[in-house]
Amino acid sequence: MSESGAQLFARLDGRRSVRDIEPRLFPDDGGPGPGEVVELFGSEGTGKTELLYHFLCRGVLPVAAGGLEVEVAFMDTDYCLDMLRVVSILDSRLSAASSPGSPSSSHDAAVRSCLSRLLVMHCSSSSQLLLTLHSLETWLASRAGLALLLIDSVSAFYWLDRCEGGPSVSKQDEKLGRCAQLLARLLRDYRISAFASCHANRRYSSGPSSSEPEQPYLCRPWQRLVTHRMLCSKQGAAPEGGKEHKRSQLFTVHCTTTTKTQSYRTCSFRVTDGGVHFI
Repeated sequence: MSESGAQLFARLDGRRSVRDIEPRLFPDDGGPGPGEVVELFGSEGTGKTELLYHFLCRGVLPVAAGGLEVEVAFMDTDYCLDMLRVVSILDSRLSAASSPGSPSSSHDAAVRSCLSRLLVMHCSSSSQLLLTLHSLETWLASRAGLALLLIDSVSAFYWLDRCEGGPSVSKQDEKLGRCAQLLARLLRDYRISAFASCHANRRYSSGPSSSEPEQPYLCRPWQRLVTHRMLCSKQGAAPEGGKEHKRSQLFTVHCTTTTKTQSYRTCSFRVTDGGVHFI
């Protein structure tokens, strides 16, 4: 890919690290550094998307409101991105950080400023995901402020790829493997960090009735890419009842680093109107 001098400078110039995006979730050695990938793994309804919204808002919020003030790219493969929910979380965080009596016009301008740092992309197949990653390189080459990539979810096309690949496992994994290889190069060349949700699933080794715990099942190129893994789960059952049910539900995240110096941390959170609230 040809590039101008300005693009070369933007690519080689140090981007802001997101290691401090959420110290309560990651082990003492910090969160993901440049070139690293966090996988959020768990069954449906275990808070993975809410955590991604939390990271999104932490990224685009100004430093004065507890954010990192960086640009964030969000790849929505499930077509489930709830912008009203994102705006609600941003509004709550900005309100908590603003001084009493601040005019509403300045508050609205702050929300718009946060959203201007968000790039949203949609994909409906692994082939589109690959093309979108290629197009992302243009943004990375020209915008040094883009430091964080979020994917919800990286496993969205798993069953479609299995169907198209037929009985050959290598054919089933080919498209996602190419996406993982391209993403690895983008992370290395442009020094960004990535978070991706992954639905709980497995390739059964001893039949559908197997009681083995759910394990990573995506292709090897993706598994080699992951440096931090968050296992998300519900903590017990909450009483039914609308918003009160939602607020009372407790979720648990167990974060493990997959690098040579393995470490881990476990924490709990609730989902509130203002986003994720850690216990």
